[in-house]
Amino acid sequence: MKTLEDFEPGNIIRLGYRSVDEAEIIAFGQAYDPQIFHTDAVAAQDSVFGGLVASGWHTAGICMRLVCDTFMLETACNGSPGIQDLKWLKPVRPGDTLTGYVKVLEQIPSRSKPDRGASRQLWVLENQTGEPVFSLEGTILMMRRKATNAD
Repeated sequence: MKTLEDFEPGNIIRLGYRSVDEAEIIAFGQAYDPQIFHTDAVAAQDSVFGGLVASGWHTAGICMRLVCDTFMLETACNGSPGIQDLKWLKPVRPGDTLTGYVKVLEQIPSRSKPDRGASRQLWVLENQTGEPVFSLEGTILMMRRKATNAD
């Protein structure tokens, strides 16, 4: 089980790959974000995007899945108090293949609970041409390997 100490500032963790198809985009849009450019490929042609695009929330969910599959499920994670910065940088379209990375920005041992702390991280997704499509800065709460009062 990975703990806070395993997430040193500057570390970069490469994520896997996930392709997105039209049916998935439409299904997510119909269920959670029923704007026409997420739910109807024909009508989306006349939208500002000029075609069908994934909901930003769908893209965020894909990022979360890639993070979980790559490392999060093997950490002593205690959730998150929130996201400091979230950006949808470029539309995700049917046929796009997403990958990306997590960069550890800061490791913050808790002052009041020495058995845990926080990892501030930058999560980035890119499409198949290397263009960033999504990013967030977030804080992940984690247990520590060894509690200390010296921090």
